[in-house]
Amino acid sequence: MWSNIYILFCVQMEIKTVSILGCGWFGLPFAKALVAKGFVVKGSTTSTDKLEQLKAEGIEPYQINLNEASVLPTDFFDTDVLFVNVPPRAKTESASSYPDKLKNIADAATNVKQVVFISSTGVFEDGNFEVDENTVPKPESDAGKSLLEAENLWKAYPQFTTTIIRFAGLIGPGRNLAKFFAGRADVPNGKAPINLIALDDCIGLCLQLLETQQFGEIYHGVSPHHPTREEFYTALCEVSGMEKPAFKYELLEWKQINSVNVTRKIGYNLKVQNWFEWMEKLPVL
Repeated sequence: MWSNIYILFCVQMEIKTVSILGCGWFGLPFAKALVAKGFVVKGSTTSTDKLEQLKAEGIEPYQINLNEASVLPTDFFDTDVLFVNVPPRAKTESASSYPDKLKNIADAATNVKQVVFISSTGVFEDGNFEVDENTVPKPESDAGKSLLEAENLWKAYPQFTTTIIRFAGLIGPGRNLAKFFAGRADVPNGKAPINLIALDDCIGLCLQLLETQQFGEIYHGVSPHHPTREEFYTALCEVSGMEKPAFKYELLEWKQINSVNVTRKIGYNLKVQNWFEWMEKLPVL
């Protein structure tokens, strides 16, 4: 019994400093939540103008642009946990260049013990199936292959433990997905299930990971509620005051993303358990 207690004590570490590579839509609110909890937070941005904003929020600011050849700041990697939150740039980035840019970060993280890579459920193919963290992805798209290569890159480094969080489609302030469907006719695949996560749950999941320190796993950040595209986006357009779309009554290629690890391993229950109840108290998006 005493040996088990000793092992548990050794595994737990005191986390004081967190670095976030990429303080964007998710990274900045997450950084602010960490500051509110008393962590020392280091955050990166590609924009010079945003450095003062980070500083004003109590975040130690760093300008890091992976698209430019420059020396990475060593102080940024003097941290207990490094969150890597830099998704591939859609349409402008080849599948091969994304993992290469991340390799520069991994090579610089020589003294980091814990790396959390924010990935995407887009790593899975549309295989007409339900998947969870135990399912092996077999991506068919270039973007999916690039994401899987990036995940494997991080896991190949022995000097730190890699945790992978795959977020589903992101929705929340500044991301009202209704605008992509409002007023459209003959929208395909109306009967396919949605896979989404709200910003509050992105933050809550990551905070719970730091609390429980259940590192080294794969976690799917996704609401357990999967209404059809037609049901969800028709309702979202209506509550957003937008013209309702018209979907085709069909089920083409699809996937349903589930999670077993988020509840089982870190004990986090997502706040959004029902998207229609969420819409009843819809914040400004």
